[in-house]
Amino acid sequence: MVLKRNTQVGKNNFKLIYLVFLFYFCLVLNSNAKNNLEGTFTDIKILDKISSKNTLLKLKNGELVNFKDLSIKSLKCKNSEFDDNPEITAYIQVRDLTNKNNDEVFVFNGWMFSSSPSITPFDHPVYDVWLVNCY
Repeated sequence: MVLKRNTQVGKNNFKLIYLVFLFYFCLVLNSNAKNNLEGTFTDIKILDKISSKNTLLKLKNGELVNFKDLSIKSLKCKNSEFDDNPEITAYIQVRDLTNKNNDEVFVFNGWMFSSSPSITPFDHPVYDVWLVNCY
């Protein structure tokens, strides 16, 4: 009697291991891509309309930063998924420190977009604020 090896069983096990590895690899890449979209730091540019000076301000999300007469806080920033038309969005809160009567009122409280700042404009008589980067 001659013993025959079943080579098909070995090939099927190899294909199954390959498919499991490929599935796991796709899950890891997908989760890393989603994590790279949200940043922990936000860059904004502030224009002082009186002196005509630009200042680049780096904000860590969740921390309050005082810049002259403004108190600025970036809560969240996000980069777009698409490379052809990059969009940066950030949720920013700005308080005017010179107005002591309304300490709880924000001058700006909302989402800011880098490509079109006119959607939710920042209105202040002395300062202009633009979103520059999220990383």
